[in-house]
Amino acid sequence: MSRTVRTEVDLQRRQRQGTLRVCTAVVFRQRVAELGLEQAYAATDVVVAADASFIDQGCLLLGLGPTDPPIRIREAQVDGVAALAGAGPGELLLPIAAGGAQVLANLLAGRRVSLAATGDATALQPRPELHTSLDLDRIGVARLSLHRAISENGVVAVSSAEGLIRSPYGPLLGPFGNALFSCGGAGSIGLTMPGLAGLGPGSPVLVAGGMGVVLGAGSGHQPRPRRQASGHARTPGAVAAVSVDLADLDLRWLRASHFEGQGSALLVALAAPVPLLSEAVARRAAAPNEQLEAPVLDLSIPRRIKPSFGGVPYAQLLAGRVQVSGRSLRCAPAHSIRLAAEIGEELVQRLQEGRFPLRLPLQPLTERAALLPLDP
Repeated sequence: MSRTVRTEVDLQRRQRQGTLRVCTAVVFRQRVAELGLEQAYAATDVVVAADASFIDQGCLLLGLGPTDPPIRIREAQVDGVAALAGAGPGELLLPIAAGGAQVLANLLAGRRVSLAATGDATALQPRPELHTSLDLDRIGVARLSLHRAISENGVVAVSSAEGLIRSPYGPLLGPFGNALFSCGGAGSIGLTMPGLAGLGPGSPVLVAGGMGVVLGAGSGHQPRPRRQASGHARTPGAVAAVSVDLADLDLRWLRASHFEGQGSALLVALAAPVPLLSEAVARRAAAPNEQLEAPVLDLSIPRRIKPSFGGVPYAQLLAGRVQVSGRSLRCAPAHSIRLAAEIGEELVQRLQEGRFPLRLPLQPLTERAALLPLDP
C-alpha cells in the first residue's frame, strides 16, 4: 500500500502550475482495473463525481427593488404561482414543488414572467397593489436553494399494490411491475465520497453550470446510516444543501419537470471534486457497481417507514433488470446518466484550466441527524 499522502496545498499548487491530474470517476475506475489501485492513485490527483437527479425540496429567492410609491408585498403571484412574501419589502420565495421550477425555467430561457402583488398600505409604503412583468435583468437578487441537492445514496422504488402508483420518481406498476432507481451508483457524488466527507459549509460545487456553494446539511440528513464494510452508505445517508445564483445557471443541465400527483421538480446536474488525499480515499472512490447497493422500498405503503426488500447491487440496476424477492423486475433510472456525465466532464475541464476552486471544507457537515419524525 502506498504511503503517499497529499495535502490541499499540494493540489492547489499543481492547479496553479497547470499540472493537476483530474479525471472522472468512470475513468478512474478504468485506471484501477487496468493498473491497480496504487498506480492509478499515483497518476491521479482529483476525481470528479456527478449526479443529475430530480429535486423538489428547494426554493427560488427573488429580491425585487423598490417601487414608486413603495409597496410592502404581502401576497404575490409570479406567472400564476403563489409566492411567499413578508421576509422583506420585496423578497419573494417560490417553492420548487409548487411551480417554482417552471418559473425558473422561464426566467433562464429569457422569458418575462408576470408579477401580481398586493400589500398593506401604510404611510411609508402606501401602494396597495402592483402589476408588472419581470426578467432576470430586473431582479436584483435571484438565487436557487436546493435543500436536498446531494444525497449519499438513492433508493429503488417498487409497488406491491394493484394498478398504477404515482410516485416522486415516476409511475410504478404493481404488483411489482417495474422498479425506478434514483442514484447513478458508482461515479455519483455520495458513492464516490462516502459520508460526503469532502463537503461542508462553503464548499464549491458545480450546479447546472454555475458556481454553487454548500450551505450545510440538507433535508433528511442522516450522517450515520447503515454502511458497508467499505464505508459506503446502504441508504440515502448524509445530505448536503446548496445555493447558486440564477445568472450562472445553464439550461443545458437543468430541466423543469412535473410529476402527476406529486408536483413540480427540477432535474439538476451537479458535480463535485473529490481530492485523492490518500490511497484510502482513492479505494473508496474506485468502488465498482458490483460492490455498491441501494435499498428497495415499497412506495405503495403510505407510512413513514416503508417495507424494505433489502439491497440490490447497482450493476443489476444499470443492466435494466433487478431481482426483488425472487422476482425479476424491469428497472429504469429516475435520473439522467447523460447529464451527469456531461457536467462531470465540464468540471474536469474547469479544474484543469484553473477555473474552479479546489479546497477542502473549513468544517464537515454536522453529525446531528436532520431526519426527525414529527409525531402528533
